[in-house]
Amino acid sequence: MRLIYYRCISCGTDLNLSQAHLFPPNAYFEAGNKGTLSFSWVDDSKLRFTKEDKIKPFFETVNYWGIQRKRTKMQCDACGFLVGYIYDDGPPMMQGIGQLGMGPSQVIPRCPRYRFKTKALAVSS
Repeated sequence: MRLIYYRCISCGTDLNLSQAHLFPPNAYFEAGNKGTLSFSWVDDSKLRFTKEDKIKPFFETVNYWGIQRKRTKMQCDACGFLVGYIYDDGPPMMQGIGQLGMGPSQVIPRCPRYRFKTKALAVSS
């Protein structure tokens, strides 16, 4: 298997992202997945995190919209370039059939999803 390197498009820093933690391109997420690569884990030492909590209408997809948006900005630690956001719409943290037997819902704690903009990454092998 060939190694793929994901670097910051602005400064070229290796972000130490692994294909082993990459979600499949057709995976469904409530906040969408268009024009992005989603990972289940990142190297905290390569990124800066800033919590964002806005009271403002937003529309990501038909099924993911609201008034209050909680997400975390991810910036390259070397240059400060915005590379993506962390969303809380990853796989459920627990097993089971969910609330009232209807499957996973927003009340079930979910794993974080590290969503990188493809325009913010330089991919090389």
